[in-house]
Amino acid sequence: MTVSAAIGLLDAAGLRARLRDADLVAPARDPLGEGRGDGADAVGTRLAAVLVPFVLGPAPSVLLTKRAAHLSAHAGQVSFPGGGIEPRDASPEEAALREAEEEIGLDPRRVELLGRLVDHFTGTGYRITPVVGLLTPGLSLDALGLRPSDDEVEAIFELPLAVLLDRAAPQRRQATIGGRARSFWVWPHPEHQIWGATAAILVTLAARLRGDN
Repeated sequence: MTVSAAIGLLDAAGLRARLRDADLVAPARDPLGEGRGDGADAVGTRLAAVLVPFVLGPAPSVLLTKRAAHLSAHAGQVSFPGGGIEPRDASPEEAALREAEEEIGLDPRRVELLGRLVDHFTGTGYRITPVVGLLTPGLSLDALGLRPSDDEVEAIFELPLAVLLDRAAPQRRQATIGGRARSFWVWPHPEHQIWGATAAILVTLAARLRGDN
């Protein structure tokens, strides 16, 4: 199936069919080494949740953010809206929606939750639960009234669904980070570098949308 044909099938109903109740039972080890894939209950593991929001329209996309340059952790990096799960959060979904409202002003009532992707473990000790949501169909980002938080977010942008479904789009790169050799995914974008945990979650998402085994 071509990318254009796949996009044609992934309207709101198609996305619901592919992603609703998509919670995978156990964390999967990234065969290329990006996620730890173990130690889910280890002492020191920090729980986090991110919202993976789909924007529907003539050119469907996934919404992403660029973190503010002054932040003490992951400054300037591309991420999904989200953050640490707090004691007041009843679930990863609640945490993801709360953080999205705080970071980009997304009204939780505008989000239809579809399900979860497999948890992703980072080398910095986070267990991230990606929560997939469908933003109110027919509304553009402008119509949704999104506004980046000055304290946390520098920019809000989109990754086209056509790029997400393209098997050749993500590339595997190697670099030395913090004195350690790392291998990680990078997705193409004309303005932003999408890599690390965000890129790895996008790889998992793309495979599910394509129906890969």
